Amino acid sequence: MAEGEGRGVGKVILLGEHAVVHGVPALAVGIDRGADARATLLEGDGPSELAIGDWSARADDGTELGQAFAALLSATQTEKRVRVAARTDLLPSAGLGCSAALGVAITRSLLALRGIDEGPASVASRALAWEAIFHGNPSGIDTAIAARGGCLFYQRREGAPLVEGVTIGAKLTLAIGYTGIPASTRTMVEAVARLREQKPEMVQKAFSGIEALVRNARLALEAGDVVGLGRLLDFGQMLLSGLLVSTEEIETLCRLAREAGALGAKLTGGGGGGCVLALVEGSAEPVIEAWAREGFEGFAATIEPESARQKEAR
Repeated sequence: MAEGEGRGVGKVILLGEHAVVHGVPALAVGIDRGADARATLLEGDGPSELAIGDWSARADDGTELGQAFAALLSATQTEKRVRVAARTDLLPSAGLGCSAALGVAITRSLLALRGIDEGPASVASRALAWEAIFHGNPSGIDTAIAARGGCLFYQRREGAPLVEGVTIGAKLTLAIGYTGIPASTRTMVEAVARLREQKPEMVQKAFSGIEALVRNARLALEAGDVVGLGRLLDFGQMLLSGLLVSTEEIETLCRLAREAGALGAKLTGGGGGGCVLALVEGSAEPVIEAWAREGFEGFAATIEPESARQKEAR
């Protein structure tokens, strides 16, 4: 029986959340957690089927998951009846790119089933059909990093987005903590859009500040200046708080991380819950332990130095 397999990686956004939806550049890095999918041809008539752990859907069942699956079947031009089984070790609704990683993994498995091996840009573009069902107006950064991994400078533009691999000059060690509150990217993106309509000058100033942080953070990454990058992360959290996407739990996780020695900390993703990232020197354990003492779960992620050319070759 014909089969196809695919994988997508999770991510954290270092800087640029929300502003990236409106054309401001952002920086994201892939983490070693992600999603895997296997597509199998089915005999007989009937709808295609999707299983993700305990969740299941059919392409014609009208559920959000079923609609997203149907959108991917269309985007990949999969006309035959298939069954896709997927798994992920990413927390859902946590700002870690769970849905994008699944979308990319499923896209790749459907293409592989037909013997097609496309580059990351095309895979990411197809996977946006899945993301649009869940997030409404996705910037595309999650699918881009899910398809490529590494570190990316991303800017949404008319037509194709600007996607550039970034050379990391020094190893990045992150502690990633979960607030315990699921977050809806769609809801938070819509909230910032409303705030932009109500207070355009204030939001534009925040977006301009975020863009300056992104561009300086890229220089810090390339130079291996983790101390400077940490300071920029703290400034980024201040600007995101001004956009009303932070919460008491997010602020607590950031404070605990800094008190435990983190170089900088901020929310990652849409906010309103989800996760916080903290940049550390050495081990992430002191930060993770500080969070655990207050009842928050966390894990470590390491991003090794890698050339932009190596990333673009993926």
